[in-house]
Amino acid sequence: MNSISVLHIDLFQSGKNVSDFYFNTMKDHLVSSHKHIEKPHRHDFYVTVLFTKGKGIHEIDFQKYEVSAGSIFFLSPGQVHSWELSEDTDGYIFFCSQEYYDMHYVNRKLRSFPFFSSSTFPRKFQFESEDALKIINLFQEIEEEYHTQNMMKDDLILSLMSQIYINTTRQFSKNFDEISSPTSISYFKHYQDFENLVEQYFTGQKSIAYYASVMEISPKHLNRITQTVVQKTATQVITERVILEAKRMLMYLDESLVEIAFRLGYEEYSYFVRVFRKGSGMTPTQFIKKYKA
Repeated sequence: MNSISVLHIDLFQSGKNVSDFYFNTMKDHLVSSHKHIEKPHRHDFYVTVLFTKGKGIHEIDFQKYEVSAGSIFFLSPGQVHSWELSEDTDGYIFFCSQEYYDMHYVNRKLRSFPFFSSSTFPRKFQFESEDALKIINLFQEIEEEYHTQNMMKDDLILSLMSQIYINTTRQFSKNFDEISSPTSISYFKHYQDFENLVEQYFTGQKSIAYYASVMEISPKHLNRITQTVVQKTATQVITERVILEAKRMLMYLDESLVEIAFRLGYEEYSYFVRVFRKGSGMTPTQFIKKYKA
């Protein structure tokens, strides 16, 4: 099987000069870009999708989410996703590069929003009634501005994007009260640092002691941070990141199981199988059979 497809924004631009931002209705996007998104794939940009009509399943990194009116999804670069949607599906979708947002907001980065910063944070939020209308209006304002050549066009689009991100973060925080306290805000920042380190070194470093040392805190305190933010031990966070990468490789890379285990830092294939089975509930071979079937 070929390696996983990585899509770039310019694939969706249809000759537009600007390639760092894209906006469309879901109805038109599914028609015009079907050839790019009919198979599981990943992007090198950030994606925000709001569904206003239709039903289906949106699978992100092997986790399935139900789609319905009011569902909003956030995807970070590198995440693998696919969907099966009803024919009446509609809504709005926009992409942007990290540079498009971060260059305009020096003091706020895309990764400062929890749904973009943490692989363990939910990628879906379900808006209801009045809250959904507020978000829909923001998407519609972006759509209107996207098709103009007005002065300070990008500034207004970025402002509207930020309002969507901030409003959704506030809605998320209602369900995750621990994010809102001053102590937990500090913990969340430390947790982001931890996840960034895990992202860089998880294939070679799997011990809590290593990450705690780099962060200049104790392993006990690191565990306290991860338990507060995501209700998991630091070891669980590391292992889940390894297993996620293993699943991506098993499905989309043309390599043997032994080669994949070695690339993930396991010299003994049997130990890799035990770790994978404990974390996913099945062996690598069973996982491949399930998803290929």
